[in-house]
Amino acid sequence: MKNIIAFAASNSKNSINKTFASYVGTQIGNSNLEVLDLNDYELPMFSIEHEQESGIPQKAKDFLHKIQIADAIVISFAEHNGAYSAVFKNLFDWMSRIDGKLWNGVPMLLLATSPGARGGATVLNIAKDRFPYMGGNIVGTFSLPSFNENFQNGTVVNDALKNDLTKEIKALENSL
Repeated sequence: MKNIIAFAASNSKNSINKTFASYVGTQIGNSNLEVLDLNDYELPMFSIEHEQESGIPQKAKDFLHKIQIADAIVISFAEHNGAYSAVFKNLFDWMSRIDGKLWNGVPMLLLATSPGARGGATVLNIAKDRFPYMGGNIVGTFSLPSFNENFQNGTVVNDALKNDLTKEIKALENSL
């Protein structure tokens, strides 16, 4: 059994991205899924002064450890003003101070969704372009547009989108 880490790059208590990441994680065969919540890893805002005065927070180290021991990672990005959410960017910054190649070559499926028609495509492209420089092994990406219309009763209801997503999940499974 492979260990899969899934999380939303969001701290919303009712995050549609957490719902989506969790759903995708359950679709990966022969695996154990752990869904992480960024609210459990609350960190001070990164600054070099804070790091010099107090060191790197233990919660950043703990989250990075989860990443490093995973067999695969599923992340669904919330899009805030066309970019990462502040909570994710802060965690990302802290982890990069520990290890510049923080994704550790672990196979990744990058996702995004939103209530809008673009489905977080802009932030997904930012992550897709940036993560390889940070040790990211991206084996698939998928943006789910119009979450409320296309995800109902715990599943993707649009057949074309579901087929496309299934292909991305299979690519992740084949990388394990």
